[in-house]
Amino acid sequence: MAEFMDLEAQDGVRMPWNVLPGTKQEATSCVVPVSAIYTPIKPLPNIPVVPYGPLRCRTCRSILNPFSIVDFVAKIWICPFCFQRNHFPPGYATISDDNLPAELFPQYTTIEYEDQASNASSPPQPPVFMFVLDTCIIEEEVAFLKSAISQAIDLLPDHSLVGLITFGTFVHVHELGFGQISKTYVFRGSKDVSKDQLLESMNFFLKKPKPSAGVIAGVRDGLSADAISRFLLPASECEFVLNSVLEELQKDPWPVPADQRATRCTSTALSIAASLLGACFPGSGARIMAFVGGPSTEGPGAIVSKNLSEPIRSHKDLDKDSAQHFHKAVKFYEGLSKQLVHQGHVLDLFACALDQVGMAELKVAIEKTGGLVVLAESFGHSVFKDSLKRVFQSGDHDLGLASNGIFEINCSKDIKVQGIIGPCASLEKKGPLCSDTVVGQGGTSAWKMCGLDKATSLCLLFEIVKKEIPEAAVATASNQFYFQFLTYYQHNSGKMRLRVTTLSRRWVAGQGSLQDLIAGFDQEAAAGVMARLVSFKMETEAEFDPIRWLDKSLIHLCTRFGDYQKDSPSSFSLNQRLSIFPQFVFHLRRSQFVQVFNNSPDETAYYRMILNRENVANSVVMIQPSLISYSFHTAPEPAFLDVAAIAADRILLLDSYFTVVVFHGSTIAQWRKAGYHTMPEHLAFALLLQAPRDDADAIVKERFPVPRLVVCDQHGSQARFLLARLNPSATYNNDAPLPGGDIIFTDDVSFEVFMDHLKRLAVQ
Repeated sequence: MAEFMDLEAQDGVRMPWNVLPGTKQEATSCVVPVSAIYTPIKPLPNIPVVPYGPLRCRTCRSILNPFSIVDFVAKIWICPFCFQRNHFPPGYATISDDNLPAELFPQYTTIEYEDQASNASSPPQPPVFMFVLDTCIIEEEVAFLKSAISQAIDLLPDHSLVGLITFGTFVHVHELGFGQISKTYVFRGSKDVSKDQLLESMNFFLKKPKPSAGVIAGVRDGLSADAISRFLLPASECEFVLNSVLEELQKDPWPVPADQRATRCTSTALSIAASLLGACFPGSGARIMAFVGGPSTEGPGAIVSKNLSEPIRSHKDLDKDSAQHFHKAVKFYEGLSKQLVHQGHVLDLFACALDQVGMAELKVAIEKTGGLVVLAESFGHSVFKDSLKRVFQSGDHDLGLASNGIFEINCSKDIKVQGIIGPCASLEKKGPLCSDTVVGQGGTSAWKMCGLDKATSLCLLFEIVKKEIPEAAVATASNQFYFQFLTYYQHNSGKMRLRVTTLSRRWVAGQGSLQDLIAGFDQEAAAGVMARLVSFKMETEAEFDPIRWLDKSLIHLCTRFGDYQKDSPSSFSLNQRLSIFPQFVFHLRRSQFVQVFNNSPDETAYYRMILNRENVANSVVMIQPSLISYSFHTAPEPAFLDVAAIAADRILLLDSYFTVVVFHGSTIAQWRKAGYHTMPEHLAFALLLQAPRDDADAIVKERFPVPRLVVCDQHGSQARFLLARLNPSATYNNDAPLPGGDIIFTDDVSFEVFMDHLKRLAVQ
């Protein structure tokens, strides 16, 4: 794994196949698709940032890179993608073997351009935050939300612009630039308001703007800077007004009959926020941060009626197509996502409720705009409060928020792009690079990323289109495929940057290619890609059976790459490069991405949105959690994710990404309850109790969304958080556990049984 991590540290890329199958047929028989998980603005320690613009090929528009062939005498470079000969401009007149520009250095396969001239001509826009708050929540939740928002406002950069909308039965747009008297514009929650109606009713058209000579910064759509500053003010100027509006904020005053849900018009509020930002700041980085505390019951995005007798849709309702509001709401949010992508704006959702709020419907708008998403039980819960702080925090663990991204791709002519699974939206840039098979956001070679941060990762899927390679050609053909990823984005300094990553991968074909393919197989990246793919298929293909699809894929992979004698399961073995992959698939089959029973549609949507934006290391923790064991006798050590890891005198630390569990064995729990750790003579015990807590805190500190921390005891009610993720090697219907151990009440098969079946089927 180490060399794959080195590649990631250099370029932010992990690929399941680092030696590629050379023909279409070979690629198909490799089962795991040719793909890459790329983190476009991952912080790389040695990346050069050059102060000029890039040099592009005049045919395919790819950018000069270390794989270009350079003729120093004639001052010509040959593009590795389309073999076009290009002349160097006069600025490169002095180049030679000893005097290379940074973009030709062999070690700089990733480089950033910050063109001073173009940045000087368009001054940086300040970041814009529109807070949209739900007031149909109980008094206690209103208090939690108010305190969290006022803390967040303290953390905002002084020059950032802030706006506030609150909603319940009605939508209230707060005019912050009005000074002494707080003033709001009220809209009916049940009515869809067009952008023009909105601007008219908010008196935007009272003064006709004077025709200006030249362009004045801040004037958009004919709106004057004064008109905009009534609703969006710099954080430093409006802190007092905002805090006084928040202080007076009350629970929605409209009475709710006992047999009904509150009238909550989430979709109307989001639509008004989008139109207001579209009028004031089209094309510059702005975020709508929505804080929602319950199900939407009013307006075009309602997910359930007001009658409490009607339950909120479940997975079963969605499967049977009996969720009557679902399609209408999704259609509304698809329209909203198109509007937001067009404006270049982001929708973030903080959903804090014991009930569902409609995240499954909102998913399309959050994902296409690259929004952040957090799901918690209450606005008072640390998962929400700490995650919100992390969004605005600067320093070591900041998110590195960037905006206004465009992601483009170039590749050799024998490869096509099927699409991207991840937080982006297609820019419909058709061309010879686009495959006919579309997966995720496809049919394009350019994507919009309205919001991205330093962890955002895209999963790119490719198709090898070469039919076959004549034997004679193998000796002469250049057996390299090239990829180039371009990310144009607004850095958090406000300046526009372009990051270019150019990769080369060797392809193999025909006899003897098996060992090469195995040597370049990255099983962690493969697990990440398969998890995104199975989640995508579950959402888009009717009658899709995920377990069957995963099992068949694994059997085909083992048949192709395993060592065995036909029909002899005991002879089966896998190269160590593939040996953990069956384990990943076993845990993926049991994970929350595939097993939707026990989860609401909102929870499933949440887990998948996070999976679709995370890098390989984090995806693997979601699929197969890590388990560390602490005891008196040994230093902390990794343990198998198995019920056999539980012992009375051990503490276990489980990291399953969304939850971090500190689990005390029964003896440890008894000693702790007896207070031994407070006695000076039992210092070793106090240190043993503290060690997993410190490690858990370190995990919580650097992760977003902040995970839920569960501290529990063996046989306690919260032990289920650990037991649900362990391999059930000891269950109620097979053997007794080890003394001090545990059993799991399940009918799931254990990993051993799973492997026996796999071997039997693979060798047939």
